[in-house]
Amino acid sequence: MKNKSFLAALALGLATSTSAFAQTEIQWWHAMTGANNEVVNKLAEEFNASQKDYKVVVSYKGNYADTMNAGIAAFRAGNAPHILQVFEVGTATMMGAKGAVKPVHELMKEAGEKFDPQAYLPTITGYYSTSQGEMLSFPFNSSSMVMWINRDALKKAGVNEIPKTWPEVFDAAKKLKAAGHDTCGFSNAWASWAHIEQFSAWHNVPLATKANGLDGFDTELKFNSPLHVKHLQNLVDLQKDKTYDYSGRDSRSEGRFTSGECAIFLTSSGFYGNVKANAKFDFTSAPMPYYPDAQGAPQNSIIGGASLWVMGGKKADEYKGVAKFLAFLSDTDRQAKLHQESGYLPITKAAYEKTKASGFYEKNPVLQTPLIELTNKEPTENSRGLRLGNMVQMRDMWSEEIEAALAGKKSAKEALDSAVNRGNQLLRQFERTVSR
Repeated sequence: MKNKSFLAALALGLATSTSAFAQTEIQWWHAMTGANNEVVNKLAEEFNASQKDYKVVVSYKGNYADTMNAGIAAFRAGNAPHILQVFEVGTATMMGAKGAVKPVHELMKEAGEKFDPQAYLPTITGYYSTSQGEMLSFPFNSSSMVMWINRDALKKAGVNEIPKTWPEVFDAAKKLKAAGHDTCGFSNAWASWAHIEQFSAWHNVPLATKANGLDGFDTELKFNSPLHVKHLQNLVDLQKDKTYDYSGRDSRSEGRFTSGECAIFLTSSGFYGNVKANAKFDFTSAPMPYYPDAQGAPQNSIIGGASLWVMGGKKADEYKGVAKFLAFLSDTDRQAKLHQESGYLPITKAAYEKTKASGFYEKNPVLQTPLIELTNKEPTENSRGLRLGNMVQMRDMWSEEIEAALAGKKSAKEALDSAVNRGNQLLRQFERTVSR
């Protein structure tokens, strides 16, 4: 009997001990690759080592569109992650998915975590907040589009100054071609982000009505203006001999810059980690080019990158762990370090001020370029950002039309008219869905 009692007590003790040390798992699905994937893994490891109650488990789910689609499908199937990384153009879709998300401002309040929306950079949080300033998602890897420059290649081609305007870029690209860059004078990743979304904001022309959708889902596209048509026509003309060479709809072409093939390349400032790790030449970044005859240009850029959405339908103790993780990410020292190592923007004012005060930007001006762009001028209705439903599908549509123009199948005007008309049909579909 004594033996039985001892064994029973031992079993109970072991069970109690196991439950005491059982960690609540927090699933985080993301879209980061290369150096940025390492950043995500490291953040999870640091958080897991900082406390014993929760364990963040990270899973790569493909590119931005794939990750968002996987998260939505998982929610419908009842097995969504706790945290889903969604790129900025998925914001309207996530806002419209009633019940699928837990707004961050609600999460932090209910969990009792210290949370002050005013502590974050307004140019970033405005994109992910309601008109009342309530944060819906947590800014994570915010960026903007910059122009990456291979200084060695420009010098060799006789280009002594980094181009500031589009005509200067075209001229530099022709010189690069003549100096041996046969397949690419200049290029870009993210075709619609470069030549429609950022282009519109940087030139202070509307992408769409209703402040590009920020003031209402009943918005209409407007990016078939004379300036947009002129720009696409220039790309069409330069594509013929590869002075400009199209590089696709997403970021998979970015290696064309780090390999040295394209010496001028527009893509995210968040590309910094990969450039630093792989470029074997003297590089820098510069603000996006502009047309000098466009009134008011350059204006200000808009953010890219992604935010973290907390999915709905989870238990209270799981939400408490998610809130602790978001508070962990907001730490000033951690944010400053994350910014300085990854190239993504500091999301808090304190992290930005700390980086600036340390003299970091004097030694690393490349990381200040997107901040200079975002704060170049006070944002207007054309440059606050954009919030359009069905944006993932629309980007593909817009890219299709750009590709048709570059292939000579449509004129620049026909392509942009078609992109606007097809996009407006998708916007009306989305509007009907969210108004039900």
